[in-house]
Amino acid sequence: MEKPSLIASDVDGTLLTPLETVAPRTADVVTRASGGGVPVVLVTGRPPRWIPPVAEATGLSGYAVCANGAVLYDIGADRVVDVHGLLDPVHLMDVADALNHALPGCRLAAERVGAKAEDPDVRHFVIESEYHNPWGDGEGSVVPRAEVLGHAAVKLLVSHRKMTSDEMAAAAHSVLGDSVHITFSSGGGLIEIASPGITKATGLAEVAARLGATSGDVISFGDMPNDLPMLEWAGHGVAVANAHPVVLDAADEVTASNAEHGVAQVLERWF
Repeated sequence: MEKPSLIASDVDGTLLTPLETVAPRTADVVTRASGGGVPVVLVTGRPPRWIPPVAEATGLSGYAVCANGAVLYDIGADRVVDVHGLLDPVHLMDVADALNHALPGCRLAAERVGAKAEDPDVRHFVIESEYHNPWGDGEGSVVPRAEVLGHAAVKLLVSHRKMTSDEMAAAAHSVLGDSVHITFSSGGGLIEIASPGITKATGLAEVAARLGATSGDVISFGDMPNDLPMLEWAGHGVAVANAHPVVLDAADEVTASNAEHGVAQVLERWF
């Protein structure tokens, strides 16, 4: 690939080290790229409120694609620019009913957004009792399931302590089909559900259009199945060595792991 005009990277498991920090080597090359006029876009399953620490560590102030493509966030302005494919309460109720049969014992959570990363008028993350977050519990307001499903959400999260994410995704697909988009960013018993057609690729395409770039101008980096649409859309999709097997198979290139600064190793070719 020639020098890209737009760089897109997943955050967890890709840009961040296994200790969930930004390595100095990675921060340096991101700074050189963005300082040289090449935008670097964070494309993540994270909500906007989880973006500022990563942006501060990398010096980024442009766009971030959040919630697997459902939310476009302007980091510097602390503003939610666009929201796509909200799951309305009726749809959420139908999905939850189907999941009760496919994944008995599962627990649900809903991600919501407001006008900025931390909006006092919005209860951003609601979970039902015994919901388990593989990245660590402690966040979220515990509410009855009816409250989880009772307001529009950008993402429905489903956890199960006795299943892998691959197993859960297969079971959910069997009952939901294409009525929603099902993916995951952790193997630890958690799947993420969005409106049909909402992916990291659609979110990144919106950013590219705003910045006057085409897919062929873009290099993207990822590690998990939620990154697949973005890696396939970009002109050059790169998987880190610690990626899920399906991502390794689909990528145009495999770089070193996130522990070995794989993103930086590729970007240093040009920056």
